[in-house]
Amino acid sequence: MNAQTVIRRWPTAAALAIWAAQAVAGASDSLDDSVSGFGEVLPLLPLLYVVINQIGTPRATWPGLGGGLVLVFGLQALDLVSPAGVMVGIALGVLLWGTVRGAPRPLGVQAVGVAVFGTLAVTGLLADPEVGRWLVAAGWFFHGLWDLAHLTLERLKGTVAPSFAEWCAVVDVLVGVELLLLR
Repeated sequence: MNAQTVIRRWPTAAALAIWAAQAVAGASDSLDDSVSGFGEVLPLLPLLYVVINQIGTPRATWPGLGGGLVLVFGLQALDLVSPAGVMVGIALGVLLWGTVRGAPRPLGVQAVGVAVFGTLAVTGLLADPEVGRWLVAAGWFFHGLWDLAHLTLERLKGTVAPSFAEWCAVVDVLVGVELLLLR
């Protein structure tokens, strides 16, 4: 592998590094903590796609991720409401706004993403941790495929930044596998 390939695939390299760091940091977490933590973050993924789709500016994807992470971890720190519930609510509000106001790109595909990934996250959080593990893992794994579709399918390209879709696909699949391998 040459330097040009590594430079061109920086999102994959960054995803591997970030995932490895979080895997080491969370190695001592219980199954319940891991399912809860990943379940609360999962709805951020379709929310980000809906927001970026609605504003029609893929270059806003990375700043949007930063803002979304601040929201998730801020809500977790406050421990007053479920971050997952808040993000699903915001996503539904953005979809309603897009339906009323209009959207630069069709909202149907992104609405399906909110429904599927939001349902997997919330159901996984409400279920027994052993069942929740499978639901939340499925959400992360299938969102990785969602990212790949947005990276490769012509009609979905341009919804989010391609670098984000690549990065997120790698992180999502690894998190899904990690949840399934937890003991």
